[in-house]
Amino acid sequence: MRERSVKNNYKADFPLLANSDLIYLDSAATSQKPQCVIDALTNYYQTQNANVHRALYGLGEAATAEYEQARKKVAGFINSEADEVIFTKGTTQGLNWIANGFAEQVLKPGDEILISIEEHHSNLVPWQIIAQKTGAKLVYVYLTADLNFDYADFEVKLNSKTKIVALHHMSNVLGNILDISKLAELTHNFGAYLVVDGAQAAAHTVLDMKKFDCDFYAFSGHKMFGPMGIGVLFGKRELLAKMQPVEYGGEMINEVSEQSADFKAAPLKFEAGTQNVAGAIGLGVAIDYLKQVGITNIEKVDLDLSKYAKNKLEEIDGITIYGHNHGIISFNLDGVHPHDVASFLDADNLCLRAGHHCAEPLMNYLKIPACLRASFSIYNDYSDVDALANSLKKIKEFFGK
Repeated sequence: MRERSVKNNYKADFPLLANSDLIYLDSAATSQKPQCVIDALTNYYQTQNANVHRALYGLGEAATAEYEQARKKVAGFINSEADEVIFTKGTTQGLNWIANGFAEQVLKPGDEILISIEEHHSNLVPWQIIAQKTGAKLVYVYLTADLNFDYADFEVKLNSKTKIVALHHMSNVLGNILDISKLAELTHNFGAYLVVDGAQAAAHTVLDMKKFDCDFYAFSGHKMFGPMGIGVLFGKRELLAKMQPVEYGGEMINEVSEQSADFKAAPLKFEAGTQNVAGAIGLGVAIDYLKQVGITNIEKVDLDLSKYAKNKLEEIDGITIYGHNHGIISFNLDGVHPHDVASFLDADNLCLRAGHHCAEPLMNYLKIPACLRASFSIYNDYSDVDALANSLKKIKEFFGK
């Protein structure tokens, strides 16, 4: 499929934004949805609604075919095999499944789980719980002086006790993108497993599971123009065979007797019960849209707007910037709580996130209680950044800063 030019007016594809004065700068929390994805959801419920993998009538078989076609689209998008793609409700569920269905089996007292200080809580709290259950220890990798992932610190702390390495692909606060292939090679040199939180990266950089060679990779549909409530867990085939399901029920079994059950092979052994069929189909259409736009075009928009935003905000005295990479810029206005700033920005139709961004250890590391975050997508442009800068100047004047 041919990529569109980066100069196209993508905002027109998104009905919530197309005819609105709203300036949406919170795509790291959730992206807006293009009309084609909304239409796919409506079409499924109007013309295809049936349960999958169980009905022998035509409508059910058609729904199953669409659901499995969506799985194939995901596999193509991330360069994996279709049977390595498990549908989840989102990144959080996928990471919890890895922690409880796989890591708990391989960890023992004295083992180490290596994570970074900039992890989202979804890739931190499950490891805290599993460490408590198994007697393993959490070890943190910290940041360089310029707030990038410290690869030297990573290599120092990676050792024979390390059994699980759990890292983000792209930081939801600082926008840093990690070299997953490099990290996988280092991790595997010690016989450990690499788990990647790809929630932020999925719509911003090329995903290639064969090149990455990570063991598990989780991401969400709603941050990549797809519906809420659908996500993906990739796992290497041989590891999914060892991993235990953490939910049990219909359609994930081969045979059930009064005292035991035999499970299907992955991915179906992890997809118990009625799945989010419409969500999977919508995710497939979102992937079609992403391919049409082109990841390389998205990367250009990310870097261009991040650089432009950094330059505009640096012109304002009293702005402290914490990260400005790949479509994310995090900052504070000195002397004004970020929640207050966000409320004033909202009055100017600017939607920004303010808080700890589900990354409290990172906030503590930066010695701040919270910060503001502007996150961009293809429906943003320079005028959105200009509006943000102008509104911040007004807020600064209002507070006498």
